[in-house]
Amino acid sequence: MIEIQSRREQKIALFGLGASGLATAHALSASGANVLAWDDNDDQRSAAQNDSISLCDLNAQDFTELDALILAPGVPLTHKPHPIAQKAKAANCPILGDIELLIESCPTTQFIGITGTNGKSTTTALIGHMLATAGIKSQIGGNLGPPALGFEMPAKDEVIVLELSSYQLDLTQDATFDIAVFLNVSADHLDRHGDMDGYIKAKRRIFRDKVNPIGPQIAIIGVDDDNGRSLHQEFSQRSGWKAIAIAMSDTLDDGFYANNGILYEAIAGNSKAICDLSHSNNLPGDHNWQNAAAAAAVGHVLELSGNKIAQAIKSYPGLPHRTENLGSIKGVTFVNDSKATNGEAAARALACYKNIFWIAGGRAKDNGLAVIRPFLPNIQHTFLIGEAGPAFEAELAGAVPVTQCEDLKTATKEAFRVAIDHGTNPKTVLLSPACASFDQWKNFEARGDAFKSFVTDLAEVNQ
Repeated sequence: MIEIQSRREQKIALFGLGASGLATAHALSASGANVLAWDDNDDQRSAAQNDSISLCDLNAQDFTELDALILAPGVPLTHKPHPIAQKAKAANCPILGDIELLIESCPTTQFIGITGTNGKSTTTALIGHMLATAGIKSQIGGNLGPPALGFEMPAKDEVIVLELSSYQLDLTQDATFDIAVFLNVSADHLDRHGDMDGYIKAKRRIFRDKVNPIGPQIAIIGVDDDNGRSLHQEFSQRSGWKAIAIAMSDTLDDGFYANNGILYEAIAGNSKAICDLSHSNNLPGDHNWQNAAAAAAVGHVLELSGNKIAQAIKSYPGLPHRTENLGSIKGVTFVNDSKATNGEAAARALACYKNIFWIAGGRAKDNGLAVIRPFLPNIQHTFLIGEAGPAFEAELAGAVPVTQCEDLKTATKEAFRVAIDHGTNPKTVLLSPACASFDQWKNFEARGDAFKSFVTDLAEVNQ
C-alpha cells in the first residue's frame, strides 16, 4: 500500500467507491488522514462498509472545512460536473485523483505515463513485460490492472508504469512524468469532455513540466495523425523536453517506426532494424506496430539494447479482451476484442482478419462507424446487440448482411451458425463492439468474460 505522508492529519472527502476509490480510502486512512467517503450507489456504499470504510454523506458536507476532494476517475469534473464536484469548486476545495496522490507520495520514483485513444493498455503491458524481461524492477497499473494506490511502496530505482485515461489526467494538478507517451487521439469520451478540444486538453496534461528535473523529460509521440504531428513539433522546440517520434504508417528520419512489418530505429536518417513484428504472435495487425514502436522508444530511453527490446516484443504474452484468440471450433476462430469501445478501435481489429463474422453494438459513442468503412470487405456478416443495434444497422444498410440479435449470447450462437455454413476460409467470429458496454454489462471486461463463457459452451456442445 502507498504511504501518503503528504496528507497526514488532513480532512479529505472521497467520492466514488469503486476499485480505485476503495484503494484510495485505505491508503489515506492508513497514512493518518481523516477520510469522509461516499458514493451515490447503494451497493458501492454497502461494499465499502463491509470493507471497513466509514461513510459520510458528502451532499450535506461543508466543503470549506476540507483540505481536498478526491474523485474517482469515472466522476465528471470539467464538463457537466457532478454536484459533489460543483460543491467543492464553489468552496475552492482542491479536487484531485489517485494518480496525483501516488506521484506526490513517491517524489524520487521514475514514472512512465501512457495515454492515447487506442492502444494504451497494450503499450503499458508491453512496456511492463519489457522491463521484467530486462530485469528492471517495476510495477504497472492505473487504468490497467491495480489502481494507483494499490501499489506497494516502490523500492529505490523501481519504475512505475501507468496507463492514463483522459478521466485520470483530468484529475491531476501537479503530477508529472519522466517519460510521457502520447500514442494517438481520435474522437472518444466526448460526452465526458464536451468536445474534441476538451478531450485533447485532458490528454495533454500528461506533458506537465517537472520542477527542477534531473534531466530532460521525454515526450514519445505518435505522429500518424495531425494532432500527434503538431504535438511532436511543439515538444521538439520546448525547453526541458526531448521529443521522440513514433509511427506505424510513415518512415522517419529520427524516431521509431514500422515499415512492412519491420520495426526500425532511425537516427539522423540512418535506420536500423530492431525486429520483424510478424514474429510477435500476440501483437496482430498494423495498429500494434505503433504500440511496439512506443515500447521500443521507452526501452531506448532506459538504455536497453536492441536485442532486449526485440526479445520482449517477440515474447509478449498479450492481454485479455484485446484481439484475444480464444481458439477454434469446427474451423471457426473466435476472437475477443471487447476492449474495442469505439469505432477506431474496432477498425483496427477488423483490419487484422479476413472473412469476419462481426459482433458489434452496445452503448454507442459519437463517432459512429464511419471509420470502419475501409474494412467492410473483410466482413461477411454483422450481428448487432444492445442500444446501438438499430442505428448501426442503418449505417451498414446495403454494405454487409446484418442480423439483429439484441444480446451477446444470441449473437455468439448466430455468428457461429452462419460462419459454419459459409463457404469461405479462414473464418473468424470477432467480438469488437465499437461501443461502450454499459447498456448490458458493468464494463468491457465483464462483456469479454461473458463472450468467452459463451464460446466455451459452444465448444462443449460441438466437440
